[in-house]
Amino acid sequence: MSSYKEAGVDVQAGYKAVELMKKHISKTMCPEVLTDIGGFGGLYSIENIKIEKPILVSGTDGVGTKLKIAFSLDKHDTVGIDCVAMCVNDIVCSGARPLFFLDYIATGKTDPYKIESIVKGISDGCSMAGCALIGGETAEMPGFYPENEYDLAGFSVGIINRDDIIDSSEIKSGDKLIGISSSGVHSNGFSLIRKIFSDDKEFLSKYFEELNTTIGEALLTPTKIYVKTILKLIEKYNIKGISHITGGGFIENIPRMIPSNLKAVIKKGSWPILPIFELIAEYGNVKEMDMFNTFNMGIGMVIAVEKHASEEIVDVINKLGERAYIIGEIFEGEGRIEIC
Repeated sequence: MSSYKEAGVDVQAGYKAVELMKKHISKTMCPEVLTDIGGFGGLYSIENIKIEKPILVSGTDGVGTKLKIAFSLDKHDTVGIDCVAMCVNDIVCSGARPLFFLDYIATGKTDPYKIESIVKGISDGCSMAGCALIGGETAEMPGFYPENEYDLAGFSVGIINRDDIIDSSEIKSGDKLIGISSSGVHSNGFSLIRKIFSDDKEFLSKYFEELNTTIGEALLTPTKIYVKTILKLIEKYNIKGISHITGGGFIENIPRMIPSNLKAVIKKGSWPILPIFELIAEYGNVKEMDMFNTFNMGIGMVIAVEKHASEEIVDVINKLGERAYIIGEIFEGEGRIEIC
């Protein structure tokens, strides 16, 4: 009779991976986590969270084909940050505080040290977001994934008081739009990027003076996590709407936070376009509006605020270590978004 290992699944490698990842997961633990690693479910207590009308907010996402760059460069310690960021940045758009995160890693062959590297990134991302990594799943699927490849996804749950939910209903004409800078491409548009450039190691190792690094390192720069910055702003200011600039870029994501009778007017040149986007446009001969409809263009999060508070909020964001710019304004009218 054939064994499970002969079928391509090495349970001992799985046990080793769990042992290696424990020290990273433990860094994210908090008193609210009621389970240890290895249980069938992750338990998280909300009984001591003082919220009058608690509402849970969830978000889920993956890293996508950015993983192909990680495979080529055999660098796996930052894609976990991307996975966490794509979930918690969505959650905080409603004003919610992320509580916990769970991951799912599926691979053709379990390499315990590679899995450890991935989970280290996830743990780092959870620490940046202030949430606990309370569980996950590593699935070895020979014949379904190539031996040296994997997929990575996850989800997070946050909490907010019902009366404090940011639902964009207060946005009005005259409000200002503040953009908070991205760290680079983040985790979107990589199918186009890989078509324009290449995902082979030789090209990805090429140094570009304008990037001050290799193209591969620039592309693997992890998605910025905005949770702590946004939560700090919410404590003091009336943040009327928040948009996480992901797949679909400005054109798809900014209108998602704007009431149907209003439109956003974005002023080009009001923030610096990062060199990586100029390189993508040049190499791929990508039209400007296609760039704005695919990438974040150097702005990872957009918030809508009262005009009178906008300059002060920009200053506060900058003091928190981010870079922020007033990039547009809300007007009455149709069209939802105009970039000019």
